[in-house]
Amino acid sequence: MSDGLLILQGINKIYNETSRHPVQAVSDLDLTVAAGEIVALLGSSGCGKTSTLRMIAGFEAVTSGEILIKGRAVHGLHPARRNVAMAFEGYSLYPPLSVAENIAFALKSERLNKSEIQAKVAEIAQLLEIRDILERSPGSISGGQQQRVSLARALIRKADLHLLDEPMGQLEPQLRALLRGRIKHFIKQRGLTAILVTHDQTEANALSDRIAVMEGGFLQQYDTPEYLKERPANLFTGTFIGEPPMNVFPAQAEVADDFVKLHLEEGVSLSFPTGAFSPPLKARLLREKKFTMGVRPHAVKIIETGQPAEVFANQWLGDQTHIAAHFAGQTIVSVRHDRADHAPGQNIGIELDAGDLHLFHSSTGVAFSHGGGVE
Repeated sequence: MSDGLLILQGINKIYNETSRHPVQAVSDLDLTVAAGEIVALLGSSGCGKTSTLRMIAGFEAVTSGEILIKGRAVHGLHPARRNVAMAFEGYSLYPPLSVAENIAFALKSERLNKSEIQAKVAEIAQLLEIRDILERSPGSISGGQQQRVSLARALIRKADLHLLDEPMGQLEPQLRALLRGRIKHFIKQRGLTAILVTHDQTEANALSDRIAVMEGGFLQQYDTPEYLKERPANLFTGTFIGEPPMNVFPAQAEVADDFVKLHLEEGVSLSFPTGAFSPPLKARLLREKKFTMGVRPHAVKIIETGQPAEVFANQWLGDQTHIAAHFAGQTIVSVRHDRADHAPGQNIGIELDAGDLHLFHSSTGVAFSHGGGVE
């Protein structure tokens, strides 16, 4: 997507660059966003996602690199000249104006008549469930309501790019779930291009076409939600994406003509028919002395004839059961979509299919196999 609407090339952000303790917030970031795409910048606090968003908006200077919007270099331009709309995590509403006036303020440059402005404000207010507070002042409404007003003010604008910083972080779960679908439909229906910053995987998965996973200022992987879960590029992405997290185990391989065994800790060995692994992967396993094996909780089967494990926790979450057990010197979690009566202290058997395994290099963490093949 070299012709993307937004292109970030070699972006670096260093805070306190001339001090004794400079902080590298973003490192060598390359990212392309296509027109009409919704992209999430996902990561934990301090990963560089908000710094990236603020550099795109123009509220933070780029230390080095280029930002292009519609082929135009904007990293040296004032925010007002970038044609970017932003919903701030801190809301940034105008206290003297009513909620309706705050939302309508973004339309002043479009030279619309009063009835057109009122219609647009009413539409976005209905979408975000804030019709009943349009005449109130920002100081008289809750934090969640202020957040929706800030979001409304950004989405109502005609802009090349819409930037949403933690757009629903202050909302209660039920309202958040309702608005996710509405907002995505609104953005897609109008062909808008949006980037959202979030630490919430559910929000990123629900809203985004692609997700940029960031950690320590580096882009770890940039893919669709499905690809991130099924083919993580490295151990960080593999364990960061997914709830509950991926189970991981140190492992070694034994490759024979008619079987492949993966030896885990405490004498646990998983045996698979040789056909379960591709010839290139078997050749790789002959070279790899040690590696890390990962398996997602939903793929962990509990059967009587499986490898031994001891249950230490059983949680029913209303729609699924999470069973945690001691297994091969580590903790393994299995997810079932019905109630399970496995009690703490009970011995169970664990079975894993070769097609559900993810293998990572032990030192670099880079993935070299998913589901029995080689990357």
